[in-house]
Amino acid sequence: MPSVDAHPPTRGIGAALPASIGRALARIRRSTGSSLAFGGRVGPGGVLLEHFDGQVVGPLRGANLEPGQGLGGQVVAQQRALAVPDYVANPMITHRYDAIIRAERLRALAAVPVVVARRPVAVLYASHRTPHQGLDRVLDVVVAEARALEQELAVTAAVRTGGPAGPDGPDGTGGAAGPDPDGLRVRAQDTFSELYALAARIDDEQLASAVRAAAEHLLPGPADHGGPPVHLTRRERDVLALVAAGLGDRDVAAALGVRLYTVKGHVKSLIGKLHAANRHGAVVQARRYRLLP
Repeated sequence: MPSVDAHPPTRGIGAALPASIGRALARIRRSTGSSLAFGGRVGPGGVLLEHFDGQVVGPLRGANLEPGQGLGGQVVAQQRALAVPDYVANPMITHRYDAIIRAERLRALAAVPVVVARRPVAVLYASHRTPHQGLDRVLDVVVAEARALEQELAVTAAVRTGGPAGPDGPDGTGGAAGPDPDGLRVRAQDTFSELYALAARIDDEQLASAVRAAAEHLLPGPADHGGPPVHLTRRERDVLALVAAGLGDRDVAAALGVRLYTVKGHVKSLIGKLHAANRHGAVVQARRYRLLP
């Protein structure tokens, strides 16, 4: 059984993890209609629940799930996704945290581990406050988000530290010591998206182009990905920058002053050009191709 006592990667992906979890939870709740999406980082003592999208009414915030205990502890120990249509009545879990789950009034839960370099680093959940038998689609959404997050974190570590995340790489357990650039990277990503959003609101096209050019100074430089070059139109770059910031299609349309179907068309084109399975994968691939910070 995989160990849950090992520290998760702390260099190369550590600072990016909270923001990435938050964006993933927002998408999970929006896509599944869950009452509450939540998650937490895996540490030596288990899973610390500290990220939430939706109303938290009980003592769930800050709860620490010990290794092997509860649904979260089990998915970490087994490194596989699990879903229960009615948590309080399920005989396959330890029920150590029933008091917390009952106080939060949660019944149906789906939980998926985020695994990087064969180590669980986080757990993502979707939950409903009524028993829910149709969890297959919910679980599919959470699994897709977990896989996209795994790829994003792995690419982040490789691009920013020059090697893979893992026991011999930039995860704090064996690689060469050095400054952690993740905080700067996250700020660069946010600034890049903010500048593109600002450019979209500027009527003077010459000034808007200058703002976009300033944003592109934050890009890490030419990629060495071994594949064909990716050519994006200016509007596709606008859409990509805002999608990378976590905006949904309607919000992107509002920010750019275009119709919803126009944004959907650009997103579809981006997915095709970047050889991705979905919009989240397109963002990950764009970072791989150095089209985003």
